Amino acid sequence: MAGIHFLGKALYFPPVEEASEEGIVAIGGDLSHERLLLAYRSGIFPWYNPGEPIIWWSPDPRFVLYPAKLKVSKSSRQILKKRIFEVTYDKDFVSVITHCQQVPRKGQHGTWITEEMKQAYIHMHRLGYAHSVEVWQAGQLVGGLYGLSMGRVFFGESMFSLVSNASKVGFITLCRTLEAEGFHLIDCQVYTQYLESLGAELIPRRQFIEELQTALAMPSITGNWGELFQKIS
Repeated sequence: MAGIHFLGKALYFPPVEEASEEGIVAIGGDLSHERLLLAYRSGIFPWYNPGEPIIWWSPDPRFVLYPAKLKVSKSSRQILKKRIFEVTYDKDFVSVITHCQQVPRKGQHGTWITEEMKQAYIHMHRLGYAHSVEVWQAGQLVGGLYGLSMGRVFFGESMFSLVSNASKVGFITLCRTLEAEGFHLIDCQVYTQYLESLGAELIPRRQFIEELQTALAMPSITGNWGELFQKIS
């Protein structure tokens, strides 16, 4: 592929400005925590199908959500008020990422969360960088999401829902917590109508990189978020 960088063992990414029109920055490399941390700090994330080499992306425009601009519908506010779900943080990261990997999605065949990727993010969780949001109903895990956090930015990766509104309640609760903790940005990566309805928007990649660097200059909140955060709903 012309213009695409192929990675070896060296811990390196080319500038995101050199990405292809589709947003591909590089191909290859590995999913070590050192490379993943460098990728996210550079505005790059991995996304590939089973059997493919690792593909590293930095799309332009970038899809983001500012916690202060979260949109909560009247129906969602009523669901939150009824407290039919319990929301926790980092209580069962492995179950959340496994559900994200295995729960079927409408119009989607298979999963991009390969076993290699799953194990890499479990390792990132154990290092205190990757975090999960669990949504419970009657003691059962019915929804959730996971992502990475550095500085005052949260990089959303995937979510799942086994019952209606479960993942939405988890995401809204997370957004409110992040806003209270001074987070500037949630990286949603690529456009979805679902997240747009919650307030996410497309911004130029250059703007994203500038805001990312500002947010990364702030202190990170590592460790188990369940022990650090009070539930805000």
